[in-house]
Amino acid sequence: MSNLKGRAKTKKTLIIQGGGFRTGFSAGVLDAFQTYDYNEFDFYIGVSGGAIALSYYLSEQYKCCFDAICLLATDKEFMNYNRMMSPTGLMNIDYFHVVAETKVPLNIKKAIANSKGKEIAIVLTNRTTGKPHYYHPNSKTWSDAVIASCTLPFVTKGKHVLDGVEYMDGGWSDALPVEWAYKNGAKEIVIIRTTPLNLKTSQTWPDYFGSFAFSSNKKLQQRFENTHLEYNKSIDFINDCPEDLVIKQIAPDSPLMAGTYINSINSITSDYRYGVQAGVDFLKCLTN
Repeated sequence: MSNLKGRAKTKKTLIIQGGGFRTGFSAGVLDAFQTYDYNEFDFYIGVSGGAIALSYYLSEQYKCCFDAICLLATDKEFMNYNRMMSPTGLMNIDYFHVVAETKVPLNIKKAIANSKGKEIAIVLTNRTTGKPHYYHPNSKTWSDAVIASCTLPFVTKGKHVLDGVEYMDGGWSDALPVEWAYKNGAKEIVIIRTTPLNLKTSQTWPDYFGSFAFSSNKKLQQRFENTHLEYNKSIDFINDCPEDLVIKQIAPDSPLMAGTYINSINSITSDYRYGVQAGVDFLKCLTN
């Protein structure tokens, strides 16, 4: 992706955090934005499930992200415990192609038209280096970029090839790319979070497992060992950001009902409604 630093058109930025099925909350916030015709951003960054939410937001497809998340939660073509030990994994992440093309069609042409003259980055993790990659999608690569950003190790196929490079979930390398956005010209950032403010994390079981499973690749092993540290560093940056940067956050007050892997229509719907209200409250504060 091109260097955005110093470019006037990248001052107001929207970052959408990932979170698996917690993306229902982000979908609610963005549907509230659509209801009030609010889209004053010129730089968009989506991470993992946040890339799905961003896609439907840019295409102005009201409630379609919520429908897509609910479909993925219930369709056995996507989530099937009988595939737990198969190469496809518990979640068939490639099924998003079917969802975006036929089930809940994503209007990529409109998303691109609506983002003309703006910048979009979908966060990926390079499977060789363990480093984050901020990918600029086009009409041909958009869905593949989203899939790559959502390719979780251990519960999906674990890697997705894009432009000849193997990638995995972007949340593993830069779950809250606030510092990167700032370095690339952002002066005002709105973050849609799927985790409560100031909630730091410790090493998770996938991190522990990954550090052993990828011990032959020291760089990737270090990625799994340090993921939680990078996340906590981002929280520190948000709480003590530079004077020339304004950060606004929309986040749940407590953990959402849905999880990264655990879901139900009721939990996703509850989180979605919570997100709608949070989005409305945010917009009301802007006018006061």
